[in-house]
Amino acid sequence: MSYQTLTTSIEEALLLITINRPEKLNALNQMVLSELEQVIDDFIVNNALKSAIITGSGEKAFIAGADIAEFTTLDARSGQALSEKGQRLFSKIENSGKPIIAAVNGFALGGGCELALACHFRVASENAKFGQPEVNLGLLPGYGGTQRLTRLIGKGRALELLLTGNMIDAVTAFQYGLVNHVVPQPELLIKAKSLLAVINTKAPLAVAGCIAAANLADANGTAGYKKEAQSFGELIVTEDAKEGIAAFLEKRKAVFKGL
Repeated sequence: MSYQTLTTSIEEALLLITINRPEKLNALNQMVLSELEQVIDDFIVNNALKSAIITGSGEKAFIAGADIAEFTTLDARSGQALSEKGQRLFSKIENSGKPIIAAVNGFALGGGCELALACHFRVASENAKFGQPEVNLGLLPGYGGTQRLTRLIGKGRALELLLTGNMIDAVTAFQYGLVNHVVPQPELLIKAKSLLAVINTKAPLAVAGCIAAANLADANGTAGYKKEAQSFGELIVTEDAKEGIAAFLEKRKAVFKGL
C-alpha cells in the first residue's frame, strides 16, 4: 500500500516505517498520524511480521515536532480530540506485543519525542536531539509525553525538560536512560536491525509477555507482578516453552513457532 507521508519496506520479518516529509523535517500532521495508525494496525495483525523500526527520512530529523500550522484552527474540543488521537496511536505502539523501536536520526522534538518515547526502546544517531518544547507555544505535550518521559527518566529530569523546553543531545539522553544506544548516523539502522534480528529469534509469545508485564511496572504496587505470574503460567504450557526447555536440555538451538 502506498502512503502520502510514509514509506515502508520489509526485510525478512522486520517492517521499516519511515516518516517521509523531509521538507517539513518530518513534522507530524493529522495525515501522518492517520497513516501511521493504519500501518501500525496492519503490522499488529500481520503474522508474517515480528518487529518494526520507526525512523525519519533524511539526516536532520527523526520528527522535528508537530505541524504547528494546523494548531491555528483548533478550539478546545478539537484540540482535545487531536490529543486523544495521538494518545490512542502511541498507546497502540507502546502496547504492541511485537517490538517497535525508534531509530532517531536527528531532531526528536515535541510529538517526535513523544513518538520515540512510545516505542519499546530507542537507538539514536550521534546528532540526535530530544526535547518537549511545547511550553514555548503556551502548550504542554499532548500525545503522552508528560507521562512517558516522567516514567522513563524520573520526575525531576522530566519536569526540567518539560518546563524549560530545553533540548538534550544524544549523549545526555543516553546518560538519562532515554536511549539505549548512540551510534554514528551511518550505523543507525544497522544497529537497530541487529538488535531486532536477535529478538526475532526468540519465542513471540514470550516477547509479547515481557512487553505487557514491563508496561505495568509503574502502574501500581502489584499489577506488574500479577501480570508476570499470570503470563508465566500461560507460557509454561505453550509449544514454544516446551521447545525452548527441550532445546536447552538437549544443548541445541530452539526453533520457535509462536504456539
